[in-house]
Amino acid sequence: MTDFILVPGAWLGAWAWDEVAADLRAAGHAAQALTLSGLAEKKQLPAGQQIHVQDIVEEVERRELRDVVLVGHSYSGVPVGQAAERIGDRLRRVVFVDSNLPEDGVSFLDGFPSDHIRAALDEREGVWPLLPAAAYAHQDLTDEQIARLIAEGTPHPAATLTEPAVLGRPLAELPATYVKCGLDGRDPLPAVTEALRGGRWELVELKTGHWPMFSTPRELARILDAAAARH
Repeated sequence: MTDFILVPGAWLGAWAWDEVAADLRAAGHAAQALTLSGLAEKKQLPAGQQIHVQDIVEEVERRELRDVVLVGHSYSGVPVGQAAERIGDRLRRVVFVDSNLPEDGVSFLDGFPSDHIRAALDEREGVWPLLPAAAYAHQDLTDEQIARLIAEGTPHPAATLTEPAVLGRPLAELPATYVKCGLDGRDPLPAVTEALRGGRWELVELKTGHWPMFSTPRELARILDAAAARH
């Protein structure tokens, strides 16, 4: 039995993983979704990128887990990648779901053209506001799913986006699966392509939008189950 820790991306809480977690449990795994500090039911807690890394590490240590697959979606690939390094031999595999990747000394917002997000942070006094419904269009989501993302989402704390990542070794040295959601037709990030050359990563494509835990939860759960079986 593998222990999955499922970490949601920006604006989301543990609730985003409900369907995927249920399918993983049905397949015989233990699956725990983790809300990061400053979001959802933890929105009153202080938040920063390194706090998010510690949230993940502490969850693994508190539960005394030993055969762990860490899963990070979107923004949370950045703290998940750092936490994967820090839990040492407790890690079985890390899975990045259409996510950003950490780079030592680089913040989330430094990793791509982000002036529009920085402007939004300035306007909203330190939070990244929720996306409008139009931003979820053409992402393989139903109207009900879009409504839930907006209704249950939390403005995302800015410090998590601007603090630099801290890595002690190349990310490509970790055993990893990268799930590329291919509905947008874009190639994987250059950092993913580079990591794949190291031989410890695999690339899996999923023909859906950026939020597969809603649009294709069963297919995503099958990918995660298969990732856990890899050595």
